[in-house]
Amino acid sequence: MALSLAISPCPNDTFVFHALVHGRVPGAPPVEVTYADVDVTNTAAERGAFDLVKVSYAALPWLLDDYHLLPCGGALGRGCGPLVLTRGDRTDLTGATVAVPGDRTTAYLLFRLWSADRPPARIEVVPFHEIMPAVAAGRYDAGLVIHEARFTYPRHGLTALVDLGEWWEGDTGLPIPLGAILARRGAVDPVAASEWVRESVRQAWADPEASREYVLAHAQEMEPDVVDRHIALYVNEFTANLGDAGFAAVEALLGRAADAGLIPQTSSSRATAWTS
Repeated sequence: MALSLAISPCPNDTFVFHALVHGRVPGAPPVEVTYADVDVTNTAAERGAFDLVKVSYAALPWLLDDYHLLPCGGALGRGCGPLVLTRGDRTDLTGATVAVPGDRTTAYLLFRLWSADRPPARIEVVPFHEIMPAVAAGRYDAGLVIHEARFTYPRHGLTALVDLGEWWEGDTGLPIPLGAILARRGAVDPVAASEWVRESVRQAWADPEASREYVLAHAQEMEPDVVDRHIALYVNEFTANLGDAGFAAVEALLGRAADAGLIPQTSSSRATAWTS
């Protein structure tokens, strides 16, 4: 039977999963892939819609009863955090309306932790690709953005009020955990799934050109140089293995957020993951 997989169309995901999607991983089953933004996959995972699924780390408390966290394939790193963008010279978010890409995204959870003492007046969930144009047009006072927006926001005449990755790293000394890969309990063996994903990562690094056409086809009109910078930033040592630093980052994020009453308490991410 085919394995159902949901990932984003972003270059880091298509680069990492190219070999698995295209039947190039020995021993892996055929894959039926769905491409969707992470706010969509967060919700779909709650329904058990996919065997393997990319979700926000912030969504784990609602998902770990039904899914294993895999120690590979996701997005963690340094210098890759979400940005809060504004138009003009705004120095804080007092009275502001802020557009965010999803209410259970890691970006929004980090934003809530950062802004706890100075929250904006209003939050509105907006499709990711609409946020920067809407802030530039004055429909929102600020926008929370991720991924390739780090490279393209100046084109919209916007300014970064804060880099939440820099804030997080400066406060914790840990990498920033963004997106996780989960395997549905009872539907897919997490040990085998981890090996399939790791082999897909190995092939991606061994022959980057093999996935080039596939990555560009799903890159939402990104220029090739932006695609390359995106992959270089988000596909890194933590993609192959979360390791001690990666798990520490996940546990710090979920622990701080739970202590602040922003998410439910959850068991250790390491205890629910396949870690070999």
